[in-house]
Amino acid sequence: MSLTTRILVVNVIALALLAGGFFYLDSYRTQLINERFRLARAEAEIAAAALSHARGDERRQLMAEIGTTQVLRLTLYDPHGGLIEDSFRLAPPSFAFVDPATEPWYQKVARELDRGVDFIVGAPAVERYREPPLTGAGNWPEIARARQSGRTEVFLRYAPDRTPVITAATPVGTRGDMLLSMRNALDVTQAVRDARQTLVIIIGLAMLLSVQLSLFLARTIVQPLRALVRAAVRVRLGRERAVVVPRLPDRGDEIGLLARAFSDMTEALRQQIDAVESFAADVSHELKNPLASLASAVEAMDKVEDPALRRQLSAIATHDVQRLDRLITEIAEASRIDAALSRATFALLDLALLAAQVVGARGVRPGQTDCPIRFRRGEGDTHVAGDALQLERVLDNLLDNAVSFSPSGGEVEVRVWAEHGRVLLSVSDEGPGIAPDEREKVFERFHSVRPDEEAFGAHSGLGLAIARSIAEAHDGTLVIVDKADGSGGACLVLSLPSANDEDDE
Repeated sequence: MSLTTRILVVNVIALALLAGGFFYLDSYRTQLINERFRLARAEAEIAAAALSHARGDERRQLMAEIGTTQVLRLTLYDPHGGLIEDSFRLAPPSFAFVDPATEPWYQKVARELDRGVDFIVGAPAVERYREPPLTGAGNWPEIARARQSGRTEVFLRYAPDRTPVITAATPVGTRGDMLLSMRNALDVTQAVRDARQTLVIIIGLAMLLSVQLSLFLARTIVQPLRALVRAAVRVRLGRERAVVVPRLPDRGDEIGLLARAFSDMTEALRQQIDAVESFAADVSHELKNPLASLASAVEAMDKVEDPALRRQLSAIATHDVQRLDRLITEIAEASRIDAALSRATFALLDLALLAAQVVGARGVRPGQTDCPIRFRRGEGDTHVAGDALQLERVLDNLLDNAVSFSPSGGEVEVRVWAEHGRVLLSVSDEGPGIAPDEREKVFERFHSVRPDEEAFGAHSGLGLAIARSIAEAHDGTLVIVDKADGSGGACLVLSLPSANDEDDE
């Protein structure tokens, strides 16, 4: 499961439980009130029907009995709104409103919670119950509505302790009398508060679960991130050799991908630093030899009187200067190659056509006639994605290497063909070849295995190293293989992904 999914699940569960609980309580309370409204209507109508057939003492006894047994307060009004009978006067009151000042603290907290829930769910305001100072029917608007409509009207108020007070007004008989029943529905409030207590327990469990999940996420997210931050700081401070970046191979989420990417980046950085340090050491070593030779020749020239020896020393100095110039040029080229490749824009090109153009251009160079270069195109589509100038440089370096090893009159062959989703370019010569144990070493910078008859320092040993760097930047390879016909000489093969094969994917 991805981190995004985990975070969403953790947050949505707690919020859904909390919000659902509030709406559940409001719905539950509404259902209870509606049930009590139906009960109050039925009780009032039944009591009115019984009272319509009773008179005098019988009516008073009936009102007192109903009020006591049903825990109601019944008041009967004449057609002019005057009070006829009150069950609380006929018998001891069946209920009394609780004074909030006398309640314990937790009841006060419960009332505040009631108000908070009403505010959250947007419950409509409910009128406060106040004992009327007069006993007339005019103090009860539900009586006026019932008289006007001719049917029972139910009304809700809140007692001082915020418990529901449900009243129902209904006509009695045909004389115009009106009956008002009143009930303090304490059980409704208690049922809602019991439900809230259950909800609090559920929310508490949900919060506990949320905390545990948060701690789990902290262990799975924060700790590895902190380890990566510490590693990054140590790399920034230059102590990358001592940094061990955890790869977290068992994690398939984004943290695992980040850890492995950071580990790979650190390793690449180490390799890059090693390469730069090695290159700097190699440059220093390669420059010291011609500089030492040049310094010796110049120093000796002041002490030598023989003209022939002075000419020889001058030739050595000239050769060393040319060698230094060649080294500096190729070192600068090698240093720029990575930056040039990072900015290069690859385009679709025909490697066979590019190779044919390079071979054709070299055929007209001065001094090229004693080592002819032959081009041969094989089968298949030879289109690749790459930088034409950089690939041309690869072929130039391979041809320079082949020509330098070829004997006078020896032939160099360039062949391009397609095979198994790759485009291959081979450069073969008829020189002494390269021993198997030297085939990887020749791609190292400044490493060169030259013929004995060639002047020392004529080549820097960077050509093949540059060519391989360009090949790898094109997702390709550059290797040395045996010639297919088994003849002598070297055969270098450049392999690049076919552009058509990439399109098929």
